[in-house]
Parts: sequence; structure tokens; C-alpha cells
Amino acid sequence: MTVLTGCQGDVARSDTPVPASSSDTVFGPSQALGNGSAKTYITVDGDGRPTEVGLRLSRTALEGLPPSGTMLMLDFPDEAATTAFDHVMLNWNPQGHDPVELFGKPHFDVHFDMVDMATMHAISPDDPDYAAKADHLPEAKYMPQDYSVPPGPPPAAQAVPGMGVHWIDFTDPTLVPGVYDFQHIFLNGSWDGRHIFYEPMITTEFLMSGPDFEQPLKQPQAYQSTAYYPTTYGIRVDEQTEEYVISLGDMTARTAS
Repeated sequence: MTVLTGCQGDVARSDTPVPASSSDTVFGPSQALGNGSAKTYITVDGDGRPTEVGLRLSRTALEGLPPSGTMLMLDFPDEAATTAFDHVMLNWNPQGHDPVELFGKPHFDVHFDMVDMATMHAISPDDPDYAAKADHLPEAKYMPQDYSVPPGPPPAAQAVPGMGVHWIDFTDPTLVPGVYDFQHIFLNGSWDGRHIFYEPMITTEFLMSGPDFEQPLKQPQAYQSTAYYPTTYGIRVDEQTEEYVISLGDMTARTAS
């Protein structure tokens, strides 16, 4: 995979005073994607509390995508420090990925990572403790309801370098290989006893359909870190900017326990 470097970040600001009741959206550094760009963002209320984080892809980002896989590591702006998230890892999969019977369509994996980039890069088979860290699953109370590691091989055999162990909602009755019509799905992930990412996977087909979609996120019983966490997940097109928006919203303060 090719890692693309970032350019100067941009901030949505105005010289006009902002009323206390309004919200403000701040953007992270933009990076090239296809014929366009990708950038993170956070929206905060008039008191500075985060209400939504997400990723924006420009209208032309789905054009001119490379025929081989691409990975971007996208920082959040400093204003996201009180949220659970450190950065976004965006993966373009032109041929889909395993299991191809489920996820064989061209799509994006959008990892909202809750640990820093160095920690993600250190998830490597070169680590002598790789298998032990993969097999060290978080306590069930820290993972969203109904999510579990797919059955079959042990977690160490399922772990993905640079990402971790993926968890799927197995109450979803549509996840039947060869029958499943993959458009978008929401996964979670772990490493070495920690819940480390939220992951929407979204096909280019679904994005180009012009979606306006939102659903509640299943919640864990407890949290490993004190921060603001999302309770909804959405995919939409911003009518003003024509950007594709993948959002984690209705952020709520949680206390570690």
C-alpha cells in the first residue's frame, strides 16, 4: 500500500463573532485522494463540547482512484483531543478484500483509531508478542453489544498488521456469504486487551448513490478511557460542498470504569 503525505490543514472560521448557541466545525490536514482530497473534521457546540467527528471526501475524490490499494493516515485537529479518537486510517480497496464472498466490492475502510499512529504501526508480525496481543481480547463489557470476533481461526490468525483484530455484529442476519449485498457495514476492533477502533466499511457504489443515512451505534457497558464517544453513525452528501461525509455523531461524555 502507498502512504500519501499531507498538506496544509484548513480551518472553517469567520471574522464575525460566533453566538454562544452556535456550533463550529474545524478541519484536519487535507490529503490527496483520487482527483480530489480527504480530511477529518470535528464539530463543537458553543461551549466547545464535541458533537460530531468524521471524514469528508471531496466530490472528485472518487475519480481517478489508483488500481492498487492506498492508505491515508489523517490527523484530527487539536479540538478533537477530548474525544476518543486520535486519527483516521483510510484504506481504498479496489478489489475489496477477504472474505471476498462478503466484502469483494470496491470500497473504503474508514478506521477511526483510538490509539496513536505509532501504536497502529507497531501491530506487526515482527513483534514476538504479536499472537499473544491479538489473543488478548478486551473484557466483553468494553466492546459494543452483540459484537464478537468471527468464529474459526484464533484471533492471532485473523489479526491484520497495522490494524488489529476485527469484530462483527453477528446479530446481522444478512451476513451470508454469497448472498450478502455489501453496501456499508460497521465493525469494531481490538488489540492487546483494548478496544482500539470503530470502522465503517462503505462501497463506492453506495457513496455515489448520494446517501442520506444515519443509524444508532450499539454501545458497550463500560469504557476503558474517559472521553466523548459517538452514539450515531451516518453517511451523507453535503449539498453545499458536494462532499461525501462519514460521521460519528451525538457525542456523549463517558467515564472510564
